[in-house]
Amino acid sequence: MSTATLTLTITIIQLLTCLFLICVVLLQSGKRSGLSGAISGGAETFFSKSKAPTVDAKLAKMTKWVALVFVLLTLVLLLLQGSSASVAS
Repeated sequence: MSTATLTLTITIIQLLTCLFLICVVLLQSGKRSGLSGAISGGAETFFSKSKAPTVDAKLAKMTKWVALVFVLLTLVLLLLQGSSASVAS
């Protein structure tokens, strides 16, 4: 597999990861409830009977992992670009 083919493949994967990351971030609910919402929200979480993670918690966790994959793919592309530039010169 040549460097150009590998770069193209990783670029396509990075593009799909980027689109997925945008969708996951947009699906999360806003956190703009202010101080009263933070206090009552903390009480609801502390006293709630069910400890199952909410949809927002799952989306937040997914956002962290997808963002990590995006950053790693960016670094790999940077390394591939650097190696192809040194080969070309």
